[in-house]
Amino acid sequence: MSETAIEETGPKAGATIELECLTKRYPGSPQPAVDNVSMEIKAGETVIFVGPSGCGKSTTLKMINRLIEPSGGRIRINGEDVTDMDPVKLRRKVGYAIQSAGLFPHMTVAQNIGLVPRMVGWPKARIKARVEELLDLVGLDPGEFRGRYPRQLSGGQQQRVGVARALAADPPVLLMDEPFGAVDPITRDHLQDELIRLQRELHKTIVFVTHDFDEAIKLGDRIAVLRERSHIAQFDTPEAILTNPADDFVSGFVGAGAALKRLNLTRVRDVEITDYPTVTVDDPLQDIFNRLRSGGTNEILLLDRRRRPYKWLRRGDLMRARGSLARAGTLVHDTVTRDATLRDALEAVLTDNAGRVAVTGRRGAYEGVVDMETLMNSVHELLEADRLDALEHQHELEETRAAQTHAEQEGEQEGVPKA
Repeated sequence: MSETAIEETGPKAGATIELECLTKRYPGSPQPAVDNVSMEIKAGETVIFVGPSGCGKSTTLKMINRLIEPSGGRIRINGEDVTDMDPVKLRRKVGYAIQSAGLFPHMTVAQNIGLVPRMVGWPKARIKARVEELLDLVGLDPGEFRGRYPRQLSGGQQQRVGVARALAADPPVLLMDEPFGAVDPITRDHLQDELIRLQRELHKTIVFVTHDFDEAIKLGDRIAVLRERSHIAQFDTPEAILTNPADDFVSGFVGAGAALKRLNLTRVRDVEITDYPTVTVDDPLQDIFNRLRSGGTNEILLLDRRRRPYKWLRRGDLMRARGSLARAGTLVHDTVTRDATLRDALEAVLTDNAGRVAVTGRRGAYEGVVDMETLMNSVHELLEADRLDALEHQHELEETRAAQTHAEQEGEQEGVPKA
């Protein structure tokens, strides 16, 4: 196989992945860690491996780029068998992101991101341009971050750099092994939103391992629920798994509240985002006073110099704070992006306890507001859809039972001897 075979799809294109009877046995173990797994993943698809600890999901993932060598079976990327390919060359063509980012501490952000392009012989100018492009893509200012070291970054910033490094050589396939597992819940939500946005732009083939079923629902085009030794219990869309789990094992992963979990299937961009009165920290105080007095709302959103949500200001805030913006208003503690789920938005609204949440775009710039009424209408629509589905399912069961009873009665009549 040629070294360029996996690159033939070109920029921004994913590649198909086929696993055929993939198996991993470790010496001394009576059972294989991964047993005879076969699966087809479409180009540009995000597939999530979810299952209990020790079920083999990470082992299966690492066999795709042969960080762990298979004991048996085949791996094909875009139809090309990579099972016998030089594993180092393979790994340079498959992006890989892990928990805690795995950045080299002695390298700057730019050096970490440019590592693989440098190894494959890209010229310096192309590497520099790629670093700038990727930092912007993952929402980090190149001028501010390119020269920093990992220790100078927050956990969320490190993960963004880790994703940028995995994408540096523009691989068609991106493998992600619980990449957001070590950050706080709010940062994790924002990183998930960023990944969704990136995937809409780049169309890579992503295989993602998690133990969190809610994360799987939010991110996946399809979810593979894995039992012990990576046996596939169900491999389907999130909606199909939520509404029709294959068995009790899968139902255990779905858990209670399937209707509310479906809020993870609907994005903020799918509902009405309303405009809201805004001012900036550079506006004269008198103009801010006038906006609050003349506006049709009792509240206004103060934006910082980068047009990011900063504070909610109410009538009377400036008077009580003696006209100082430093002491006026309430800080904006949480925001959501258009790629956030309705569940994320609902949690943010309930946490803030004020009936609305600001929506932001690239680099946190303000784009609008989603309110509680909009979110609750969506919840009611989902619950009503579930109620109608349940009624339809019950009706189908009753029809099936009636047909079976009718068939049994006819069979009994036919068996009675005629006089």
